[in-house]
Amino acid sequence: MKNKIWLSSPHMGGNELKYIHEAFDANWVAPLGPNVDGFEKDLEKFLNGDIKVAALSAGTAALHLALIECGVEHGDEVICQSMTFSASANPIAYQGAVPVFIDSEEDTWNMCPVALQKAIEDRISKGKKPKAIIVVHLYGMPAKMDEISSIAAKYEIPLIEDAAEALGSEYKGKACGTFGSFGILSFNGNKIITTSGGGALVCRTQEDKNKAVFLSTQARDNAPHYQHSYIGYNYRMSNITAGIGRGQMEVLNDRVEARRNMHNFYVDLFKDIEGVEVFSEPSDEYYSNHWLSAITIDPVQTGKTREDLRLTFLEENIESRPLWKPMHLQPVFSGVPYYGEKVAENLFENGLCLPSGSNLTDDDRNRIAKVITDFFSK
Repeated sequence: MKNKIWLSSPHMGGNELKYIHEAFDANWVAPLGPNVDGFEKDLEKFLNGDIKVAALSAGTAALHLALIECGVEHGDEVICQSMTFSASANPIAYQGAVPVFIDSEEDTWNMCPVALQKAIEDRISKGKKPKAIIVVHLYGMPAKMDEISSIAAKYEIPLIEDAAEALGSEYKGKACGTFGSFGILSFNGNKIITTSGGGALVCRTQEDKNKAVFLSTQARDNAPHYQHSYIGYNYRMSNITAGIGRGQMEVLNDRVEARRNMHNFYVDLFKDIEGVEVFSEPSDEYYSNHWLSAITIDPVQTGKTREDLRLTFLEENIESRPLWKPMHLQPVFSGVPYYGEKVAENLFENGLCLPSGSNLTDDDRNRIAKVITDFFSK
């Protein structure tokens, strides 16, 4: 059988072991230590904003803490982009709150500002002003942050950026994850850099970071004995995991360049194939890390579907994947409020994520190109 080509596999830089060995040599194997501090500083420098970063066990943990810091409680409503991975919405349920899902717009595939404003006005008219807004930078593509930030400010609703897929992406020269009251990063194994598992909460102030660290380490009060006045969580990143992150930060710019090159590879590959669109920035105001390259296939124009292509890739041991199934279509969130049209639904129906890893070889690209060329020439 041919070697598997993965959608997005981990890509080590080589220096990760140096930081891990340092942690072992110093016996720093706890959820604190020099690598945790160093990784946070590396991220703050890279994001280049007036922010503080708390390294945590997962992006989901970061989002959960962001909701807590925004005061989200049982029975509250939280607005969330519908087209995203379930981890963007699950923490809302952790708090006993109710998600209100918003459709996408066609330019960036992210939260539609028009539907967002309608949703806020309608929820307020029903006596349920949302406690927070979660916007996602899907596949690394920045959302329409000017419009969304303006709406959030107008109604005085905290904005949380799920930038789990967007480390290295920018909107108008500003790093994704630094626009909102809080930002979320992920370092899962398939992300643009990885710590094997892990995430981070981007905070506006040192006070917000301190609260996140306090809550993420079981909310232990300052006392000689174990005393707790708040519910805490075991969410802090370990010093070993952070060591992997420090090594990965050394190659982050290279990883972004490689992912963007994969996007350009697909743009060139599909340029003469009618009915296929490669997901690209709508203007030079957007800079995507192109964590995943994706396409939409018009079944009328091409006579083919995204599922046809996915199964053809599968036969060649090449991984591809449909776009995220919108949250308002998920059984677990059946019956929750939804605002918008069918943009997200149509994208899910016709969209496919293609192999995008920064470690793909020329041989891998040749195999991918042959499958695509043969598929659309039949």
